[in-house]
Amino acid sequence: MLPNNPGITRFNDINLREIVPFIHWTFFFMAWRLNGKYDDIQTVCDCGSCKVGWLQKFPEAERPKAEEALKLYKDAQEMLRRFLDEKIVTVNAIVGIFPAYSVDDDIIAETENHKITIPTLRQQIPSSDGFCYALSDFIKPENDYVGVFANTVLGVEAFAQTYEKEDDMYNAILIKTLSDRLAEATAEWLHYKVRTKIWGYTPNEPLKVNELFKTHYQGIRPAVGYPSLPDQSIIFTLDKLIHFEEIGIMLTENGAMFPNASVSGLIFEHPKSKYFNIGRIDENQFKDYARRCGKSPEVLRKWLAANL
Repeated sequence: MLPNNPGITRFNDINLREIVPFIHWTFFFMAWRLNGKYDDIQTVCDCGSCKVGWLQKFPEAERPKAEEALKLYKDAQEMLRRFLDEKIVTVNAIVGIFPAYSVDDDIIAETENHKITIPTLRQQIPSSDGFCYALSDFIKPENDYVGVFANTVLGVEAFAQTYEKEDDMYNAILIKTLSDRLAEATAEWLHYKVRTKIWGYTPNEPLKVNELFKTHYQGIRPAVGYPSLPDQSIIFTLDKLIHFEEIGIMLTENGAMFPNASVSGLIFEHPKSKYFNIGRIDENQFKDYARRCGKSPEVLRKWLAANL
């Protein structure tokens, strides 16, 4: 579908109040090794009876962890309040929607001046529906589009260091884990904006955040490092398309993003696009992929060690 706003769209200093509702708190708790169903933790107020009633929903053996999760959630809310009131962090995002087409397992994205190849890998063990997928399957052989995005949370490291200097590691880690979730929430927020406005292929999609977490929408946004996009070196190709430095992201020689609370990846609007796991690939596909990447197998092997 022809996008409403092809090319590059930037969002600088996004209002955190727009992003916070997209935080997936389950993964925040998992980062603290507090696995459990705390989906309704936001409904617990400060009054004692509400807390007691909420805790009683859990088996007795799970209540200590639930109580710990509740304390952590309240501390996170206070830290978010500081982020907002004191303007401690800045959230930026960028997305590009480019004309594209597929050639076998490659995606060719077209800018005004260049054609840039995004090579993809193909499953060798079929998914549950019997197909071996590559992300290139979700781009037509002609007259299609692909999205590329990146977003970041700036100011995290400096703020966390103020606590590290005081040996307050609890708050330092809280800041970092909260910022990681803010980065993921921004990617979710941005994808919603792409679907409904920038690309606009589902303009009437209702905003129900819990449904978004279940990916009950058209299209996917695999980030670099996702099971369907495991080659971290692809990030250098995406950088050529949308220029990460314009929103404050720097890349290390190993393809890591700085600030650490950053996300980048691809966006597909194909109605049958889905997430999948590349898994193991054989030596023949690896060598073909290296050829398509224009890299020697020796150089590429370190990037794909987990898939070989």
